[in-house]
Amino acid sequence: MMKKRLLSLALAAVMAGSLTACGGGASTPAGGDTSAAGTTAGSAADTSAAADAGAAGDQITMKWAMWDKDIMPYYTPIIEAYEAKNPGVKIELVDLGGSDYQTVLATQLTGSGSDFDIATIKDVPGYTTLVNKGVLEPLDSYIEKDGIDLSGYKGLTDQVKVDDKLYELPFRSDFWVLFYNKDVFDKAGVAYPTNDMTFEQYDQLARQMTNTEPGQEVFGAHYHTWRSAVQLFGILDGKNGILDGKYEFLKPYYEMILSQQEDGVCQDYATLKTSNLHYTGAFSQGNVAMMNMGTWFISTLIEKINAGEYTDCTNWGIVKYPHADGVEPGSTLATITALSIPTSAPHKDQAWDFIKFVCGEEGAEILAKTGTIPAIMTDDIAGMVSATAGFPSDENSKDALQTANLYLEMPVNAHSSEVEVVLNEAHDNIMTGNMTIDEGIADMNEKVSAILGQ
Repeated sequence: MMKKRLLSLALAAVMAGSLTACGGGASTPAGGDTSAAGTTAGSAADTSAAADAGAAGDQITMKWAMWDKDIMPYYTPIIEAYEAKNPGVKIELVDLGGSDYQTVLATQLTGSGSDFDIATIKDVPGYTTLVNKGVLEPLDSYIEKDGIDLSGYKGLTDQVKVDDKLYELPFRSDFWVLFYNKDVFDKAGVAYPTNDMTFEQYDQLARQMTNTEPGQEVFGAHYHTWRSAVQLFGILDGKNGILDGKYEFLKPYYEMILSQQEDGVCQDYATLKTSNLHYTGAFSQGNVAMMNMGTWFISTLIEKINAGEYTDCTNWGIVKYPHADGVEPGSTLATITALSIPTSAPHKDQAWDFIKFVCGEEGAEILAKTGTIPAIMTDDIAGMVSATAGFPSDENSKDALQTANLYLEMPVNAHSSEVEVVLNEAHDNIMTGNMTIDEGIADMNEKVSAILGQ
């Protein structure tokens, strides 16, 4: 049985090559001082078995299972940096393709003769499948031996533990922020959103920015049709989880957004579904004041603006997610990409050394320089991201890269995919008016509890 944990994680940063959500804590900056025992993941102080092998004149070749080799900008610089530091090691990339990556990887790792040393894990359901099949090596003994302080990941590593064991370490991530159009706010003469807004303040600001006059419509807020754009507001206090089986905690957020919809603050959900209007298209039209979305959208914005495709949202910024009363600003939702060691790996110690490097601060700096969001975020790394051409220059946007508590959109659980179907259906019924909020919540409670055996 999978155990879901909620802590906080480190991860921040933004943009470019990173792509979409499918890719996708604390008062200290993400990944700040992560060395409990003087050692952080990937620290230059580590002495690797791979380096020792190089000194002895031996050559080790490790195979890394991944996808989109020619698209992702970080593979080459990561490999070059690691090989320079470890002359006895060569990293061989094996591209398994992006569309069915997790299925292909599972087939490879469960087959005879698999010789991958490092496996990239694309999503939580895929990770769960591999753990259940027994083809991933627990990392706990390696972490304990090297004194790795996992607090730099701000709780994400706790959320992917299975039976209290950790089988992957995150190296990149995306998280949700609030995008806003500065020109829309300037035209209305209203101050920009801040990095410390309660949901009540956010709702008031969205209403203040709304203009329902025909021909001059401005939507104070926009919500994509994903259930996560609404439901996951409810888990940011750390008290409730999306796999709890009891969903009364969602009621205030559905009440807020349905009220906004009725008052023209946001676009009608059913209309968005019928028109298939994507969130990128909605924001690019220049009549949306604020939109909650993942940091994967940053690279798209920069690219489209530079290409001249987006002309009505060129002056934009980001701030931290709104939060419930008493919740730390910067508490938000996350998606991760991680690295694991297959149980059949020929060079497990060397594979761990590589994972420490990629998932630690050295790897994070390399990722940030390519515009990719790393799982470890220090002030310096965040500075690299915010210095990227096209990123907003205001301090609030830079500060928005520093997170506090990060919660997975869907935690590890053997029944995650089944639960996802139920939550999506209930969300659709509530937002289209086919069910009242109470009816939708009762539907979720009954069906999810049955799935989880509660």
